[in-house]
Amino acid sequence: MTPQHIELVKSTVPVLRENGVALTGYFYNRMLNNNPELKNIFNLDHQATGRQSRALAAAVLAYAENIENPSVLAKAIEHISTKHVSLDIQPDHYPIVGDNLLHSISEVLNVPFESELIAAWKEAYMQLAAILIGAEKQKYAGLAAQNGGWAGWRTFEVAAIESTETGKRLSLKAQDAQPIMDAEAGSYISVKIQVPAHDIQQPLQFTFAKPQTAGQYVFDVKAEPNHTEYSVANILLNNYNVGDVVQVSAPVKG
Repeated sequence: MTPQHIELVKSTVPVLRENGVALTGYFYNRMLNNNPELKNIFNLDHQATGRQSRALAAAVLAYAENIENPSVLAKAIEHISTKHVSLDIQPDHYPIVGDNLLHSISEVLNVPFESELIAAWKEAYMQLAAILIGAEKQKYAGLAAQNGGWAGWRTFEVAAIESTETGKRLSLKAQDAQPIMDAEAGSYISVKIQVPAHDIQQPLQFTFAKPQTAGQYVFDVKAEPNHTEYSVANILLNNYNVGDVVQVSAPVKG
């Protein structure tokens, strides 16, 4: 990035502090309307509650504030790239996100798309995308190389269900009956399910309270009151039984 690009990105920091959530909310609506296939990747329940927009707004602001030295954001980049790997985000998703983000900045800030400001943000986004793609490539390779490991989604079936005080405890086993990697307490998997009455799949992360070493993954599912019909937890609790199948990503450290 040129010094001019850096200064232009930094000039948007006050606006991002004031209107970041409005910008990211607009961005998600724009992107999901233009690319409905991405509704299978982004958690629509988190969209409705504003959780996803708030998280992205904080990340965009932090990046703009530290655009001169992205290494300051190493911890955040580690967190984001790990979450992306758990959702099977791939390099070809980045141009779609970037195009919609740049148009959203232009439209929300009422700045011409051909302006120097949008050009500066394009360079900033490309820089960040390259960092994330590189980190995610290494993580995918590392997961696939482990004993019982894999990259992307793998089909599991519900092996057992127990009632708990707050919901249910699910045990999942790989449908192919092949080994699955162990997992530490505090690590998590993404579980992707079919939304009833919709042609949409939705993912959600579940954290392991205990080490996973028995060839199954066991985690608790708690009910989510006042959530949307896309709540993965509520769908699992109300619609899934022993023998039903879900898609699961390999465990990663939270």
